[in-house]
Amino acid sequence: MSKFGERLLTSAREARAIARGELAPARSYEADDVDVAAIRKRLNLSQDKFAARFGLSAATVRDWEQKRRRPDRTAVILLKVIDQSPETVERAVSPPRLPDQPSR
Repeated sequence: MSKFGERLLTSAREARAIARGELAPARSYEADDVDVAAIRKRLNLSQDKFAARFGLSAATVRDWEQKRRRPDRTAVILLKVIDQSPETVERAVSPPRLPDQPSR
């Protein structure tokens, strides 16, 4: 058997042992829980307006709020920044203004 085949079998055995609780994973990541609905409601925005304002998909926001999906690590960080400084995120995701356009 090739070295690759041996490594693959070893990995499969380790995965099975981890799934059975016989072996601890080398590392794991648990995303922080973020209450997306609470953040959105504090900003007094509908799901659609929240998504549009911060460059998100409305379907994704709905899925997060209805617990069909969990935000990944990057999304959790973005949501925390939105919670602390929504204007900063809005500026970052807004299209650039042309010099002769008035600011919002």
